Amino acid sequence: MYAWYVLAIGGLSQLLFSGRTLLQWIISEKNKKVLTPALFWKLSLIASFLMFVYGYLRQDFSIMLGQVLTYFIYIRNMQLQGEWKKMHKFIQIFILIFPLIIIIFGYNNDKQDVDNLLNNEAIPDWLLILGIIAQVIFTLRFVYQWLYSEKNKESSLPLGFWMLSLLGSSLIFTYAIFRVDPILIAGHIFGIITYVRNIMLLRNQS
Repeated sequence: MYAWYVLAIGGLSQLLFSGRTLLQWIISEKNKKVLTPALFWKLSLIASFLMFVYGYLRQDFSIMLGQVLTYFIYIRNMQLQGEWKKMHKFIQIFILIFPLIIIIFGYNNDKQDVDNLLNNEAIPDWLLILGIIAQVIFTLRFVYQWLYSEKNKESSLPLGFWMLSLLGSSLIFTYAIFRVDPILIAGHIFGIITYVRNIMLLRNQS
């Protein structure tokens, strides 16, 4: 059983992830089309920061990998919406180098080393592979979204984003069940519902 503060960090992260999705969902329902408010990306960045810490504390490589891959895409979307430049320079620098600091010092401290990233006895190889595949697919949604937004010079969430979200979230939910991770289970149940609804909204728009 993990310490209360580990679950608290993970729980807060999932609340923020769910909050951003709920916010986006409510705004989209109100306007009858899929919209992406600036607050969506701010909450995403904070939640990703906390989830990365949660993954580190749980020694869960797949969680950490997923957050590192999307972390900088959240930042880029904030730049596209003009929100990143509003932050203090010190905060910008800290946010940019934080994952690197954790990996360098967190896994070179005479207690843990880089080998621990891929050798957690609580996670069998097949489950680790499932987790990595799930996180890569879940992350590809933001790579797709990033390329789509760069092409159109504005931050938006197209249909492909929601399709990849649904597939990736379903796989992470399966991983979480085998991993017995209540934080991931709770977060992705809600996510799956909202992804389906956004797909329905986008199809009604076309």
